[in-house]
Amino acid sequence: TDNDEPVVIPFKSNRVASGQTTFGHRFLAPDAIRVKRFDDYVQALEKAKVVLDIDRRKEIIKADADNLAFAQGLSVIHDDGLLEEVAGLVEWPVVMMGSFDPKFLAVPEEVIIATIRANQKCFCLRDASGKLAPNFLITANTVAADGGATIVGGNERVIRARLSDAEFFYNQDLATPLEHGLPKLEESVFHAKLGSQFQRVERLVKLAAEIAPLVGADVEEAKRAAMLAKADLVTGMVGEFPELQGLMGRYYALAQHEPRSIANAIADHYKPLGPTDMVPAEPVAIAVALADKLDLLTGFWAIDEKPTGSRDPFALRRAALGVIRIVTDNQATLPLIPLFQASWFVRRDQRVGDSADPRNQMAGDLDSNDLLAFFHDRLKVTLRDAGARHDLVDAVITPESDDILEITRRVEALSALLGSPDGQNLLAGYRRGANILAAEEKKDGHAFAGNVDPQLLKLPAEQELATALAAANASVAAKVRANDYKGAIAALATLRAPVDAFFEAVLVNDPE
Repeated sequence: TDNDEPVVIPFKSNRVASGQTTFGHRFLAPDAIRVKRFDDYVQALEKAKVVLDIDRRKEIIKADADNLAFAQGLSVIHDDGLLEEVAGLVEWPVVMMGSFDPKFLAVPEEVIIATIRANQKCFCLRDASGKLAPNFLITANTVAADGGATIVGGNERVIRARLSDAEFFYNQDLATPLEHGLPKLEESVFHAKLGSQFQRVERLVKLAAEIAPLVGADVEEAKRAAMLAKADLVTGMVGEFPELQGLMGRYYALAQHEPRSIANAIADHYKPLGPTDMVPAEPVAIAVALADKLDLLTGFWAIDEKPTGSRDPFALRRAALGVIRIVTDNQATLPLIPLFQASWFVRRDQRVGDSADPRNQMAGDLDSNDLLAFFHDRLKVTLRDAGARHDLVDAVITPESDDILEITRRVEALSALLGSPDGQNLLAGYRRGANILAAEEKKDGHAFAGNVDPQLLKLPAEQELATALAAANASVAAKVRANDYKGAIAALATLRAPVDAFFEAVLVNDPE
């Protein structure tokens, strides 16, 4: 009951003994708290300025941030990762607003957001027009006697210093053409057996040139974009904030008057980074993004460093899923085996002079079939996650299937057919016929094969089914050659009526 004294189970964790006494906020409520049961514990802590549940702390931070921003005509740039981190740093969240000198808005907004997030764990804001505002939100862990002026002022001073550093890095990077940083990539080892970042860039240039005509990209633009794709890795800004790789390259390329298609390709060639991330949509970006991922995959397959179980240190699964999404989202017909081989030939031709160099010690030729099987596994997961039946996916994918778009279209078409009444009835008719044929083959001891003898077709229903089958076969073959899988499925669906009529009118095992 409420009046019963609790029984304390005695034990120690390190030097702390179990008991029924705890403490609240060390500054706002430093006195000891006596606890009888868990409900008392939660309520007593809250009275002592400690919100126990992290999800509730997140709700408080989010709601207070939104309200404070709204009151100033601003909106919060929400960041779930930062919210989780901040909620874990405070017991009694109190949201406050600070500001910085608007002159820093000349620096790319992603730099400002990264600086404020990384250094001060603060949220940034946008104004009514959607532009970055010169304000930020602090999540303090106390109710300040001065209304937060000291806390806000301290954060403003630190953020000003950090933004000054970022402004310096940005202006310094702008003063150096991107391509002038390429020699420094020789000093950056990509992998001991796969060479430097500069050697990787050399491969990307050649492979992007091979892919460009296949995706409608200008070859010279694709080569230029591939050459500059990794150049920002040696800039001061990306050295400070690695998560801005590619993005800063885009800003620098535009400032140095590179064509927008090349600048966008520099930013987008890493994408997609996850299932919800956008995929490159411009031809030059598609060519460079595919080259980047294919070079990664064929390289690690060549040195036999493949993902095992949950271990995937080089994000090869993500790279394969990226290729799949780029191809399907852009409706690109790109058989994989020729792409694997093109990537391998580029790598083979790049062998360095010293035969003892580890970059020459690759595991024989590339096993394209094994890499293709890896893609099949990723594609199966993607299609099933999209709602496709696993048996239909398995039915469509064969060991030789290397056209991702074709596989996807076939699965979609087959799913549409078998999800329709015509398709379900046609499948039932097929199964009925197949079962009858299997039983007769077993009884007679041999398989029935060969062409149909039209002279044996006596009844109209037999003749009509034979005619319908011949017409459907011709139509399906033509549609498949044209990659019109929905049309092929529609042609198959026309067989429903003649199949139904056949089983209604014909005695299949008629002794005559």
